Amino acid sequence: MKKLFLLLTAMMCSGMAAAQDRPVVAVLDFTNDTQAAWWRSDVGRELGGMLANELVSTGAFKVVERQKLDSVLGEQDLGASGRVSKSSAAKMGKVTGAQYLITGKVAAYEENTSGSGGGVSFKGISLGGKKSSAYLAIDLRVVNSTTGEVEYVRTVEGKSKGGGMSVGLSRGGFGGSLGGHKKTPTGKAIRAALIEATDYLACVMYDQDSCMKEYRDKERKRRKKSKSALSLD
Repeated sequence: MKKLFLLLTAMMCSGMAAAQDRPVVAVLDFTNDTQAAWWRSDVGRELGGMLANELVSTGAFKVVERQKLDSVLGEQDLGASGRVSKSSAAKMGKVTGAQYLITGKVAAYEENTSGSGGGVSFKGISLGGKKSSAYLAIDLRVVNSTTGEVEYVRTVEGKSKGGGMSVGLSRGGFGGSLGGHKKTPTGKAIRAALIEATDYLACVMYDQDSCMKEYRDKERKRRKKSKSALSLD
């Protein structure tokens, strides 16, 4: 009985220690470098919220509440510029308690629709058999809130496809809300990119095990593929 008690105590202490070791992060609003029709002023905030949710779901992070972050964002040149200066990072870290600030930027977006017709469209509502795909690239930066140094960077890119008979809105994309488009190629590409991003961050900032080799290999493959599009002398 005593041994069982000691074992349970050790497990509880181990779990508490692991929880205390979780990095404390704050996620800023995303910025956009593309001409994507679905981008609206509130989409950057929504993407930041989605990334924060995915970070929490990994169990590897403590995420600063948005309400606490907003009180500082109003005074800092952070959300609109997509950057964090050393002085701003230090101040934000002190006020919010975040060790790291995570910024995201939609760096590239392309959507293609193809098909032989057969669809019906009326006042922006479409029902049809066209096939579409969406390409998305997101640039991530993790900034040390004490020093202002960029400690981790990652570009996540990929393509999502969809097609067949589907019902959707064609009034300029998301219309300020991403939730209604979770089943579209664009929505799928966004969600997949955020999941990939959080898995990477959990690996390098918390797990730090064999997964790091996996992500190094992925990054080499991504860079090689991107470079192959350019003819070098």
